Amino acid sequence: MRKLLLLCLIIFTLTACGTSKKIFKENIELRFLDDYVLPSNLEIDGTTVGGLSGIDYNDGTYYLVCDHPGNPRFYKSKIEFSRNKIDTIIISEVVKLDRNSGFLKENTLDLEGIRIDDGSENIVLTSEGAISKNQKPSIFYVNSDGEFIKNFELPYYFTSTGIQQPRNNGVFEGLTKDYKNEGIWVGLELPLTKDGSKPKLFPTRSPIRITHFNKKSGKADDQFVISLENISKIPWLYFAVNGLTELIQYAPHQFLVLERAFSAGHGSYGNTVRIFDINTKNATNTLDFKNLRKQEFTKATKELVFDFKSVKKKLTEGIIDNIEGMTFGPDLPNGNKSLILISDNNFNSLGKQLNQVILMEVIFK
Repeated sequence: MRKLLLLCLIIFTLTACGTSKKIFKENIELRFLDDYVLPSNLEIDGTTVGGLSGIDYNDGTYYLVCDHPGNPRFYKSKIEFSRNKIDTIIISEVVKLDRNSGFLKENTLDLEGIRIDDGSENIVLTSEGAISKNQKPSIFYVNSDGEFIKNFELPYYFTSTGIQQPRNNGVFEGLTKDYKNEGIWVGLELPLTKDGSKPKLFPTRSPIRITHFNKKSGKADDQFVISLENISKIPWLYFAVNGLTELIQYAPHQFLVLERAFSAGHGSYGNTVRIFDINTKNATNTLDFKNLRKQEFTKATKELVFDFKSVKKKLTEGIIDNIEGMTFGPDLPNGNKSLILISDNNFNSLGKQLNQVILMEVIFK
């Protein structure tokens, strides 16, 4: 009994340490304004609106990507604000990817990220594939009708069959346009199998690669590494995960990174969601490193800027859900930038979850 009590005390101590990091506001400050929950039974053109794993804003329209591999699609919508509140969300159109032939037919499309290309207004999508079935992840362009244009060439260690294999359901989650509009940055959700372990309750070395792909060459040309936070809640049902779900580059060397942790056994309250400020100025380019365990390198620095547990009581249903998408929206009335986040309800396959949209204010220092 004494050993059990001691073990519980150690776990409690480690867990408390994982959730008490100081909020960092030197470069950027985020303020919660409002949230809005879409109906769980909402249907558009014969499809159920759910699995919303990414969001982007372009010229007054929001693009919401759905991670349903059997029917890969994205939605176009309008989000209207009134006095720093979300007044109305109207989903006006669904675009289904054309999978009749070629690349889109041959690949498993578990879509996670979406961004609109500033130059062409074509759409960049990321897919996790299905590593357990040897289906590789992918990054590719489609046009506004969902027709395939071209894909990016992946470094060998991102493929599903190599020695340095990605983890199943832990590949390309984060996606952002770079600051110079020369390409995109793509972030893994979890470490590659040879790079490090998945996050645990106790601190681990869980490095994830964030890779730059050049639009002209279609190839990777830069990369940096950050470490994931440890699990912050005890998983009573023996399952827990923490991973990167989104990123945005907002200045040279500066990124916002969204991390979502989930611990089973807490019902609808198992998620921990935090936003970090990342500085890559002194980070090593790890693009050519085969195995991060065997290399010396400098990670990007990382500071906590927002923890959603601080606004839990302000949320419509008091639930911090499976938040996976993030985009800058239009300017607010005071001139500050808006930040819009969206949650993936997993089509309620794991219990009660929400199609939740969150509005925040961004204050650049």
